[in-house]
Amino acid sequence: MNRLGSATSPYLRQHADNPVHWQEWNAESLAWAVERDVPILLSIGYAACHWCHVMAHESFEDRATANLMNENFVCIKVDREERPDIDAVYMNATVAMTGQGGWPMTCFLTPEAEPFYCGTYFPKSRHGGMPSFTELLEAIDETWRNRRDDVQKASAEIVAQLRQSSTLPDANIDVIPELLDHAVSAVLRDEDRQRGGFGRAPKFPPSALLEGLLRSYERTKDTKALDAVDRTAQAMARGGIYDQVAGGFARYSVDADWVIPHFEKMLYDNALLLRSYAHLARRTGSDLARRVADETVEFLLADLAVTGGFASALDADTEGVEGSTYVWTPAQLVEVLGPDDGAWAAQLFNVTTTGTFEHGTSVLQLLADTGDVERLRNVRTVLAAARATRPQPGRDDKVVTAWNGMAITALAEAGAGLGEPGWIDAAAECARKLLDLHVVDGRLRRASLGGVVGSAAAVLEDHAWLATGLLALHQATGELDWLTRAQEILDVAIAHFTVPDESGSWFDTADDAETLVARPRDPIDGATPSGASSMAEALLTAAALSDPERSARYGEIAASTLRRATVILARAPRSAGQWLAVAEASLRGPMQIAVAQETASDLVTYARAHAPGGAVVLGGAPESVPLLADRPLSQGRSVAYVCRGFVCDTPVSTVDELAGLLAR
Repeated sequence: MNRLGSATSPYLRQHADNPVHWQEWNAESLAWAVERDVPILLSIGYAACHWCHVMAHESFEDRATANLMNENFVCIKVDREERPDIDAVYMNATVAMTGQGGWPMTCFLTPEAEPFYCGTYFPKSRHGGMPSFTELLEAIDETWRNRRDDVQKASAEIVAQLRQSSTLPDANIDVIPELLDHAVSAVLRDEDRQRGGFGRAPKFPPSALLEGLLRSYERTKDTKALDAVDRTAQAMARGGIYDQVAGGFARYSVDADWVIPHFEKMLYDNALLLRSYAHLARRTGSDLARRVADETVEFLLADLAVTGGFASALDADTEGVEGSTYVWTPAQLVEVLGPDDGAWAAQLFNVTTTGTFEHGTSVLQLLADTGDVERLRNVRTVLAAARATRPQPGRDDKVVTAWNGMAITALAEAGAGLGEPGWIDAAAECARKLLDLHVVDGRLRRASLGGVVGSAAAVLEDHAWLATGLLALHQATGELDWLTRAQEILDVAIAHFTVPDESGSWFDTADDAETLVARPRDPIDGATPSGASSMAEALLTAAALSDPERSARYGEIAASTLRRATVILARAPRSAGQWLAVAEASLRGPMQIAVAQETASDLVTYARAHAPGGAVVLGGAPESVPLLADRPLSQGRSVAYVCRGFVCDTPVSTVDELAGLLAR
């Protein structure tokens, strides 16, 4: 009766051998609950989730608990990464009922899928005031059988709350410098200047916020924003949240000092951070930022590349133990490296006899640079080889459209800005795979596994980030087809995700997607940018690159979308990192740098290295693409055309002249 064996989600497949009669979320499973007249037990998680594994081992692998679940409920498993729409609806319900959310998420629903009791992790035995999972199951069953009216009342109230619009009011205020300066000042007040980052523990990488602050600095030249970015970037890169052996960032730090990570590595974090570190490197020349960008690309290509794109994540656990692949003791370093290098590495990486993690082990940190770069390189190589002989964390091979779009964007931008054509090639290869596999009958799908596309429809963020990635490739290569495919994706999104009669508002699911108890629409930026703010970037960029008719259409929608965001920028700017980044770009028009050239020109190389974040930079033959229409060579020489919105500077033919225009 467990039907997860053929799922396209690695997370669901992890539960295929449970004695629980798990079902996938589909019409048949929901109908079975109606037929049996029993509640639905909905369990939502993801493959790299540590506490998901704990609850599975404690309860879902236990036959007595499974029997209780099977007898009284229809049990449905959902991968939050494959079905973010379902996750969003029931996470909102969980937060409304409990004041907090997280994974694993455990929700009890009526047969009509209306939630009436929600929570997160429940222990096998009563603990810390929490009931045991079996006690909860028995209480829910008793309530369903004997107090059905209470259940119906509770579910009706929460569904009514879920259906209340989460739209942002249109303040009818354009994005202006004063608003963005206010947002940046508010964010900087929350900075942890001693430790880096914002707020208290746990600390998540503020990827989009770093990009927004960098763009603010480029506009205002206010070094306070740049200093905050640099402090946070350094703290993360030197801390345990960054893999000092093989590169790549963990999902978050459990402490305020970035020492102890929650060890799973997510594609979206590393793609978004690659974008920020590459931008910081080209803006400041920081060796540390450049090294982290290089190593993050190496991590993506070495550890996450799979059939069809990039895998979603590496697990937090190895054989049920969190972080065991990554941590070291001084004795282990000596054993692997020898006495001299082992002692040197222990001091350099802050590996102590008492340990910084569990059981006397330490997470590697690099709190200061060493003058002996070659020795460090050799030590890292030996440690990587030794670590490869340890049991390795599982990998979620699911290819998610949005997160791969983020990777395409970061690889194309970083490759162009830092002069790494191989990164652009990797982005193009990923994009071709996604377009070949994830576009089915003209519509985008959310995810695939092993070259087999899943049935779940793409959500708003999938359209936005794939389009943004294709637009980045169009700029990096000058190839028209990338622009054409991006426009096709954006046109579908406009047709199916916009809110009728609310200019600039977006639903996160399409108008012809599966009907849930509420249609999700969340404009707040979280661990990943919201679908709406991501769409604002895609549209703003597309407007700058497209022909006049499309440009006007995309530009108008982008502007109305940004007007909706003024409320978030004014009231909750730390939850508006992507909005800030897009708004900063919009103030410049965004800046457009079109280089008409017959062969590769120093002008486009300079522009890519020095243009502000969010600027559009493209080089190619005159008339080859829309941005180069009516922009000829000058007496056979390459020419750079620099425009801000509808205002253009005099065309220039030398790097010095271009530098002067960009410095304005």
